[in-house]
Amino acid sequence: MAILENIRKRTTVLILIIGLALFAFVISGVFTKNNMSGGKIGSSVAEVNGDEISIDDFRRKVEVASNRYGSSGSSMMVVNQVYDQEVRNAILGQQYEDLGIDIEKDQIMNYIKTIPAYNQNPQFMDENGIFDENKFLDFIAELKANSPSQYNLWLQDEQSIIQNAKQQTYFNLVKAGLGVTLKEGELDYKLANDKVDIKYVRVPYTSIADSTIAISKSEIQSYIKEHKEEFKQEDARDIQYVYFEEKASVEDVEAVRQETIKLLDDTVEYRKDTDRMDTIPGFRNTKDIEDFLDRKSDIKYDTIYRAKKDLPTNVADTLVALEVGEIFGPYRDGDYFKVSKMIDKKINGSAKASHILISWKGSQSAGENITRTKEEAEAKAKELLAEARKKDAVFVQLARDNSDGPSAPKGGDLGYFQEGAMVTTFNDFVFSNKVGTIGLVETDFGFHVIKIDDKQDVYRIATLAREIEPSESTINNLFQDATKFEMDAIAGDKSYADLAKENDYQVRPVNKIKVMDESLPGLGSQRSIVQWAFKEDTEVGDIKRFSVNNGYVIAQMTAQYEEGLKSVEDASVTVLPILRKERKAEQIIAANKGKSMEEVAKDNSLSVSNASALTVKAPTIPGAGREPAVVGTAFAMKVGDTSDFIKGETGVYLISVTNKQDAPKLDNYSTFANAVKNSNAARVNTAVYNALKNVSDIEDNRSIFY
Repeated sequence: MAILENIRKRTTVLILIIGLALFAFVISGVFTKNNMSGGKIGSSVAEVNGDEISIDDFRRKVEVASNRYGSSGSSMMVVNQVYDQEVRNAILGQQYEDLGIDIEKDQIMNYIKTIPAYNQNPQFMDENGIFDENKFLDFIAELKANSPSQYNLWLQDEQSIIQNAKQQTYFNLVKAGLGVTLKEGELDYKLANDKVDIKYVRVPYTSIADSTIAISKSEIQSYIKEHKEEFKQEDARDIQYVYFEEKASVEDVEAVRQETIKLLDDTVEYRKDTDRMDTIPGFRNTKDIEDFLDRKSDIKYDTIYRAKKDLPTNVADTLVALEVGEIFGPYRDGDYFKVSKMIDKKINGSAKASHILISWKGSQSAGENITRTKEEAEAKAKELLAEARKKDAVFVQLARDNSDGPSAPKGGDLGYFQEGAMVTTFNDFVFSNKVGTIGLVETDFGFHVIKIDDKQDVYRIATLAREIEPSESTINNLFQDATKFEMDAIAGDKSYADLAKENDYQVRPVNKIKVMDESLPGLGSQRSIVQWAFKEDTEVGDIKRFSVNNGYVIAQMTAQYEEGLKSVEDASVTVLPILRKERKAEQIIAANKGKSMEEVAKDNSLSVSNASALTVKAPTIPGAGREPAVVGTAFAMKVGDTSDFIKGETGVYLISVTNKQDAPKLDNYSTFANAVKNSNAARVNTAVYNALKNVSDIEDNRSIFY
């Protein structure tokens, strides 16, 4: 009874426990059900050698990266870049942990001192222009106290800095083990400088037609099995699609042209406020051009003076020939009908100039490294002026070598600018002198040796523009066409391709789409189509309609490739040429067996050729191409020896060595040993990481979340 009483007292708790158990049973499949790529849905975007990469942390990093890239990076580009970085961090992080690599505070600061964004920032420099770590630490403390959001961004940067510092330490340890002996340096020297001369005859593979060589599927299959590493494939899909683009019809284009024409002349309209008919000036006669274009044009009034090169190419000559007040149009310019009106012209209104700036201590542009006085600056500027005016002077080089201005690396080139853009004395000199004039002026920035490079006329042109867009009727017809094609294709009475051909629609194939692809040729970013192609329930032959920018896509999945070895059909493009070449080589050798070089040449209508100064590092035979097997064989032979038949890259060779020249011996090969060492070290970061990645167990779950 006591037990029953206790059970009664705990009835509520028991009900809750049972309910939770039932709930857990019901949802147990929700987070483990198969996704479109066959993985399991969980909380990790990837698993690297058993270590999970949290989807929450991953999303935060993607958001930060997206903000950094802005509109210049697509969503999937950012996701993939962050993923690659996270996988890299995970793989290398496991190495750091195994080796006990850690970074102390002083090491972090030492690494920060090597980063230009910090060590070259004036905010963190002392009076001598040297990075001051106390100023940097004070800045971080200020962020922490007064700008939490900026401080959080710094914490992310700090983690990246720590990772990079650890990475640098790790790879430096690997590089420290890369020793190169003087003997290896000598070998590298000899491979580049030992030379061999040969005479040869080459029977090209092209002498036998491909059509005469029969290769069976079983032979291709055998080759694939023997070279498995070369014929691995990822999950992939083939699709084809028809794009129904929302674009203006011929009737739409003409309608917009007529609308543009109507805006040229005055119209009479009823005005309710005055209860009378008023004449409304058109583009031709309006006195307030800016107001008119604000109300009637799809492109607002541009008040900037433009050079001829900045005007539409196809009408530029016509536009610059207009008199002030004259109009031209309507004319087609891309997706607009336009009418242009000349508002003003400035002859030589834009100039191109170069200058050499010589500043003095205290002048407006002087940096801390400028110590010369104003008098010294003037004297130097006058010397450069005299030098620049010499007949053989190269102004560009003088500017590069002497100018204190930011344009120095560009030879002092300031590009084109219009009157009033420069300070008064500089402006007046350029616009009051002829092209080619070189002179000296003084401004608050310093002394300028100026060369006037060019001048051009500029024009202010008002343009009435009306965008050419599809009408509502055109859009409705497009929708109906897309719907009909989709329904007919799904019905399957005719093949997708035949149905498209019957309706004069273009079918566009896209092959070997990967699960994380985003862009499709002809459509741009279309992640939804890729996701559909990789869903478990999407089968070959399935058809689906997608709404895309400016229209609709009717897509069909046409092929599915599972991870593993390529099929005979897919690999044949690569394998057939290899097997054909092998078969041709056998035929050529059999047909010429026992013949001398001269006999082989005569019987195949060829000539014996010579090649000299061949090296192992540059195994190219003039007129035949790169032939490493042939050149390597030549170096293994003695002078006067004739080889057996050699299967080369472009044909079968018979060679004879006519001369061998050893490179001169050196007293020391340390230079070459160091070059080999540096070359090996340069490959460490990439080669080591790729090797680690290849042996890592990586489970990629990106397609579940993106």
